[in-house]
Amino acid sequence: MAAADYARAVLAFHHLAIQCADLEACERFYREVLGLPVLRRWPLEGQARDRSVWLAVGGTEAAGFLALERAEAPPEPRPWRDGRPGLHLVALQIGPGERARWEARLAEVGVEIVHRTRWTIYFHDPEGNRVGLTHYPHDPHDSEA
Repeated sequence: MAAADYARAVLAFHHLAIQCADLEACERFYREVLGLPVLRRWPLEGQARDRSVWLAVGGTEAAGFLALERAEAPPEPRPWRDGRPGLHLVALQIGPGERARWEARLAEVGVEIVHRTRWTIYFHDPEGNRVGLTHYPHDPHDSEA
């Protein structure tokens, strides 16, 4: 394929991997709080623990997935905006009419919302990774068409 062909190629989201010191706690958060179903587990060789857990983010693996990968070191505490390069957040899409329900759900399970914008609510996972639930570009009063 020529360079010009690469420029025209349609790239799609495949997956995002997050390294987790406490893989089990992160899996519980993304499964039980956010409702992401498990697609696949990858065991640690010769052990009864997982090396990686893949979670669906669009209903199927074809829509892309979130890979939670076991890390060896604990996470470093960071402020909401730290000015450092790298991954800033994982933003998951919700409908504008779902925002109030999600805010209530997060409060119910003790997840603090650390920032809000017109379209997005922001919070942290158990290891401090930034997560957003967004209905951009639709306002909260827009219908779920």
